[in-house]
Amino acid sequence: MLERLNRYLEGSEKGVYVFLIWSFIGAVIGAVVGVVGIIFHILLEEVTAFRMSHPWILFLLPLGGLVIAGLYHLLRMQNDRGTNLILIAVRVNEKVSLRLTPLIFISTIITHLLGGSAGREGAALQIGGSIGSFIGRKIKLDEKDERIITMCGMSAGFAALFGTPVAAVVFSMEVITVGIMHYSAIVPSIIAAITATGISMACGVTPTAFTLESVPSLSPSGVGSVILLGMFCAGVSVLFCLAMETAGKYYKQIFKNGYIRIFVGGCIVVAITLLLGTRDYNGAGMDVIARAIAGEAEYPAFLWKILLTALTLGAGYKGGEIVPSFFVGATFGCVIGPWIGLPASFAAGTGMAALFCGVTNCPIASVILCVELFGAEGIAYYTLACAVSYMLSGYYGLYSEQKIMYSKMQPEFINKSVH
Repeated sequence: MLERLNRYLEGSEKGVYVFLIWSFIGAVIGAVVGVVGIIFHILLEEVTAFRMSHPWILFLLPLGGLVIAGLYHLLRMQNDRGTNLILIAVRVNEKVSLRLTPLIFISTIITHLLGGSAGREGAALQIGGSIGSFIGRKIKLDEKDERIITMCGMSAGFAALFGTPVAAVVFSMEVITVGIMHYSAIVPSIIAAITATGISMACGVTPTAFTLESVPSLSPSGVGSVILLGMFCAGVSVLFCLAMETAGKYYKQIFKNGYIRIFVGGCIVVAITLLLGTRDYNGAGMDVIARAIAGEAEYPAFLWKILLTALTLGAGYKGGEIVPSFFVGATFGCVIGPWIGLPASFAAGTGMAALFCGVTNCPIASVILCVELFGAEGIAYYTLACAVSYMLSGYYGLYSEQKIMYSKMQPEFINKSVH
């Protein structure tokens, strides 16, 4: 009995020591990434405001593309794999250069300033992951612990920009290898995410949140309508993933030179924007997302956003895919909701999460994101829509290095890369 108690106390002592160390590391990562994240957020807001008040700057997008290509060439990162690199870093402990932080930071600012259609959270994941990986190497963590600290950086980067710490943590653990979550990262990651969020709030950045105008009560008709919404969002998520993959592939096939590719891509985005006669699809489009959740969205908005995001990122401009997926899901849900018996506002919010789930294969993070953004009142419907979208979106995804370990149809180990 005494021997068993001694073993327990020895194990508890080690557990407390590890907890304290990782709590400290998580707080440091959260503080560092949080500061960088808030600077990133403020600059994005400033350049977006400048672009909106100076529409002529759109014509500089092709030249901005040349600057981005030049920066990546100068720092010898022409073969940058974006967020995929961070996923690999966690799964097989591949080194992530700190050079990625200033590169993706400056390049995303340029893309948003000049009107490229891109998001920001994907860039934040890269910034946070590269900073975390760098700090892990400097303090000489072993291979396994370097993976944890990289996830801490990802969580802090996502949380600093969006203000959803729990979703940030679960997403960072879930997106790497779907079906296997590294729970050993949960303590340092949530401390990092809360620290980063706290820094953002202290600097006056309000966490992202929306109010759905009406959440229907649970009923057979409501369940049927939400299932339909999840099915439709699964289809649109596959379309989004295919568009992103196809654009990048054909750009590289037609334009072998990276400078020509990004310049021509910028010209195409400028031309389409002028033909559409609206700047709604430039930048991240958070204002359009807010309008969609208020029940106002045009029918073709989600299609134009898919096209322009694929043309922007496929050409080599930098940013993220997450906010564009929110845009597509919210505008699609707003339009389709009334047709299937759902309030436009509720369908926009639910559609946003369901489509995000379809393109990232992260159902748990998607449900938690709904709760943090909209509140828990409609959690049963959110879960249903995300579950349907996850199952029916097949093995498609935005990140080619993402692994899906178990079949979506049955409890079978498949270890499959996404399309």
